[in-house]
Amino acid sequence: MTRYFTSEHEWVEVEGSEGTVGITDYAQGQLGDVVFVEVPAAGTQVTKGGAVAVVESVKAASDVYSPVTGTVVAANAALADEPALVNTDPEAAGWLFRLSLADAGELDGLMDEGAYKTFVAGL
Repeated sequence: MTRYFTSEHEWVEVEGSEGTVGITDYAQGQLGDVVFVEVPAAGTQVTKGGAVAVVESVKAASDVYSPVTGTVVAANAALADEPALVNTDPEAAGWLFRLSLADAGELDGLMDEGAYKTFVAGL
């Protein structure tokens, strides 16, 4: 599995032709305590850079953008009852949705973990 990051602080972990998407630890830290998460339903078509989910915290509501184009195959149902998973485990159990990739070539425009860490350090 390979993980990629966006400058908007989303991650996508790719295995085969599917990717799991969430927000980074940096992003959840900026948001504060997450109280609600709206994720896309299975079958939803998403485009790279398009708003696809909403994470609401005590501070604000923030759009989450899809790192790649594809079709949602699953949403993290656990977030309905426990949105704080986005805070406590944003890059594992707090994932938002899974999708089938439409164009794996879109991954080339994303950062690897080292580049993302350098990016965040410069903020």
